[in-house]
Amino acid sequence: MYKKIPGTRDILPEEAYIWQEMEVTSRKIFSLYNYREIRTPLVEEECLFNRSLGESAEIVQKQMFLIKHGRDEYALRPEGTASVVRAYIENNLAKQGEFSKFYYLGPMFRLERPQKGRLRQFHHIGAEAIGSVDPGLDVEVLSLADQLLKSLAISGYKIKINSLGCVKDKATLALELKKFLGKQVEKLCADCKERLKKNVLRVLDCKQEACKEIVSKLELGNKHLCPECLEHFRIVRSGLDGLGLDYTLVPQLVRGLDYYTRTVFEISHPDLGAQDALGAGGRYDNLVKELGGPEMGAIGFALGVERLLLVHSVHQSTVNSKKLVYLITLGEQARIHGLKILAELRINKIACDTDYQGRSLKGALRQANDLAARFALIIGENELNKHVVTLKDMITGEQKEVEQEKCIEHILAAS
Repeated sequence: MYKKIPGTRDILPEEAYIWQEMEVTSRKIFSLYNYREIRTPLVEEECLFNRSLGESAEIVQKQMFLIKHGRDEYALRPEGTASVVRAYIENNLAKQGEFSKFYYLGPMFRLERPQKGRLRQFHHIGAEAIGSVDPGLDVEVLSLADQLLKSLAISGYKIKINSLGCVKDKATLALELKKFLGKQVEKLCADCKERLKKNVLRVLDCKQEACKEIVSKLELGNKHLCPECLEHFRIVRSGLDGLGLDYTLVPQLVRGLDYYTRTVFEISHPDLGAQDALGAGGRYDNLVKELGGPEMGAIGFALGVERLLLVHSVHQSTVNSKKLVYLITLGEQARIHGLKILAELRINKIACDTDYQGRSLKGALRQANDLAARFALIIGENELNKHVVTLKDMITGEQKEVEQEKCIEHILAAS
């Protein structure tokens, strides 16, 4: 028997309906903020991610799904930002208007050890705003992420923010970290010993308890920030305070990707355990230029759908919200006539189904109940002769005869 690849999962119909609700809700919220959907390929050139994420990034070093075909080297996308920026540059979208706002929904891929909330194929709901360095945009993006979570019935999360500053500020911070961590090198995990040599900022993002304890003793503050970046972050915090958006300032927060500058943030939830991130994001003011485009600021974020579902307050959705009508036909004549009724129901945008397994009336009613149908519509020889249908309310149990011509009217009125 064939089985799914470890780290992937089947989204069965009972759960797929919840996914659809989340996607519909997300699209509504994005439209309120004037973000437009963009769909990029699942596969990109490997070098796109090497360049954008950083050669020393854990995703690049250990987690990319690589495809080699002759001299060509491709990768399944591990995140959405690089692909969106590539599409923005390649399709000359800057010429259509310097400022653009996008959102995306879709699968990402990382070759890592599967565990709770961490899969090899997972899904992101994300947004990217390209073409502005205005700190007000940082406030909007954080507000958007917060509004999305609230609209998706997610509660109990925590928003953590920090500022890395510009490229020069990050270099200053790296020097300070090397001085402090160099004295603690023997206590660091093997990966962080390498990070200390290649990209010391990644030590701050380590999940090993020993390294987290060392990092917690750092007194970073914002002393590495230049006056311009300090002012930018002050305006961001002032804007968030003005909106009443609850957040925590975490100086150790860096995120694990090279392209981040200035504002970075992470949204965590205590129900997820050690790997507690629901999503994250931040500014990447240099990435567009680094990938061959014009110099312009940008900011974005992504939320992990599988992680959202783990803390979703509505764990079970039913077909009942579709107001399903289940048609039960008794006899050959009724079955033929029922095909026309099904077609008329669907033309009128009424979800419906029928029995294709020759069940008895009792068995068909049981199936209607199992499907959480709102109504059962019964047609037999008696109904055909009287030009009526028997309409049974599956919630109250009440049933009545209705003229065939007025059947749809009754269903719509009761819905």
